[in-house]
Amino acid sequence: MRPSFVQRRHARGGKRGFTLIEVMITVAIVAILAAVALPSYREYILRGQIVDATSGLAAMRADMERHFQDNRTYATAGAFTTPCAVTPASRRQIGSFTLSCDGDPTATAFTIQAVGSGTTSGFTYKVNQSNQRSSAAPTSSGWTSTCSSAWITKKGQTC
Repeated sequence: MRPSFVQRRHARGGKRGFTLIEVMITVAIVAILAAVALPSYREYILRGQIVDATSGLAAMRADMERHFQDNRTYATAGAFTTPCAVTPASRRQIGSFTLSCDGDPTATAFTIQAVGSGTTSGFTYKVNQSNQRSSAAPTSSGWTSTCSSAWITKKGQTC
């Protein structure tokens, strides 16, 4: 019976291991998988951060409505300070978004916004007393750049 290639190699004292071609193929496969997976992962993380902004806006809008119910105005009334009247240092930070009012609230109107920073820089989400929503994204991000009637929460979504 003729010995196999592996048996002959061991008999001669040959070295065991991977060939350069095998290593190069493995590296190429890993690189292709990383090229596909990394942008998807970044998009997944960004969508999660945007949920922080939209839920933070909904909570702040509820705070504004409670203030209105108690005082019949969105603005500061006597000793009752509107949720919008906080100093810039005290503004709510939700993830990488900062919540604040877009201008001063009046007796019958307000607009609150979430402005992104860091990985969400350039993203801005807004909502007003009538629950009208708007969003803006950086034009280089591949997202719909502006929408005046809805919150764009994922890449490819249209207004």
